Amino acid sequence: MIDSASLLAVLPELIMSAVGLILLMVAAYAGDRATQAVNLLAIVALAVAGAALSCAMAHGPVAFDGLVRADAFAVFAKALIYSSAAAAIALSPRFFAQGGALRAEYPILILFAAIGMGMMVSAGDMLTLYVGLEMNSLASYVLASFMRQDERSSEAGLKYFVLGSLASGILLYGIALLYGFTGTTLFDGIAAGLADGVSKGELFGLVFVLAGLAFKISAVPFHMWTPDVYEGAPTPVTTFFASAPKVAAMGLMVRVAVEALGPAGLDWQQIVIFIALASIVFGAVAAIGQTNIKRLMAYSSINNVGFALIGLAAGTPAGVAATMSYMAIYVVMTIGGFACVLQMRDADGKPVETIASLAGMSQSRKGLAAAFAIVMFSMAGIPPLFGFWAKFLVFDAAVAAGLTALAAVGIAASVIGAFYYLKVIKTIYFDEPTGAYEARGGMIENGILTVCSVVIVLGYLLNPLLDRASAAAAAALF
Repeated sequence: MIDSASLLAVLPELIMSAVGLILLMVAAYAGDRATQAVNLLAIVALAVAGAALSCAMAHGPVAFDGLVRADAFAVFAKALIYSSAAAAIALSPRFFAQGGALRAEYPILILFAAIGMGMMVSAGDMLTLYVGLEMNSLASYVLASFMRQDERSSEAGLKYFVLGSLASGILLYGIALLYGFTGTTLFDGIAAGLADGVSKGELFGLVFVLAGLAFKISAVPFHMWTPDVYEGAPTPVTTFFASAPKVAAMGLMVRVAVEALGPAGLDWQQIVIFIALASIVFGAVAAIGQTNIKRLMAYSSINNVGFALIGLAAGTPAGVAATMSYMAIYVVMTIGGFACVLQMRDADGKPVETIASLAGMSQSRKGLAAAFAIVMFSMAGIPPLFGFWAKFLVFDAAVAAGLTALAAVGIAASVIGAFYYLKVIKTIYFDEPTGAYEARGGMIENGILTVCSVVIVLGYLLNPLLDRASAAAAAALF
């Protein structure tokens, strides 16, 4: 049933849909000369949608007869998604202008992807989940191949489309199995069906659903698309892929595991533990030999997803809160890291992606070198930076839930991961200088990088606020 309360629950999506359609018409008639205005209006739309999140919660957590959730968990995840999407739009003009690919469609695609991601984290039904996920995916396939004249970008888009379609089929098959054996697609109904005991058919459905979602968060062994797509896609698009969709997919996985599959906790917990450990170890080891900074960030994202999943593996409110706090801190570090990567340009202003080219940056671009070091130290989990707190939270939740061995392996693997982060810092500060980068970066890039660096350094001051928000988000699922 559609009523005013239900419409208010999806007010952010309605705002972005209306603005997206208007901007689509503007782009069609005004062409690429309207790109700057479309960029600005898309960011404003995301900000207004973020402000509307409080209205979405005002009339209760359930809307459209259970198809949509407008609870604290959805609000927390959407706030991260909209912020990341806005940053990806703001970081794009200078990059695309240099490559001659400044197009008005870019912010519109991100806007529609954000609508899909909002549906994902608000889903209370498998069909809502699937529609939101596909809306995000369709926009993402186009974004990955956005620079049509670049062979790497076209290849990235094709790989992402083929493998994403496979994962979508796996997920849909799992949904069909759960529907066939429980008789419903509503999360609450599936949970009620599993409460009587997990049959073999339901177990297979559970496995297929988690496998499809694991692809979306690029968890091992469904990570194969990540390095190639991250390297081939335009860097602002890679920034987007590494932040907003990652939060949406992780939020969706947490909601499905806790709300829909909660009674089968012992079954899905084993799967989550395996993919967490595999992602942590593989992400750490595979990144060591990388020479391309974007591929290194891809393996870093796989590694970070593994750490975030440790909180979910605990299966407790504290574990879910730790996972969401981890994702919030991860978004700040990722956007800061890619803001640094976007400033890796030679004297002619052309993008450079090799790690070796960072040598000597501490002499020619001292501020950028310091920011890069802050981000890398934080990702390595070095105290007192914010990244350390993220890892501490998930390890603490795992130990409290009796998963001490999992936490111990995670701590050991984080030492391996620290090696390649420190290798980047060593290249910046101690290797013989190579060709110098351009004299200065873009104003927006510098501004976003400064904000991220300050948050990473002084993040402990935000701990009380972050802890309360993530705890409220987790409590909404239990």
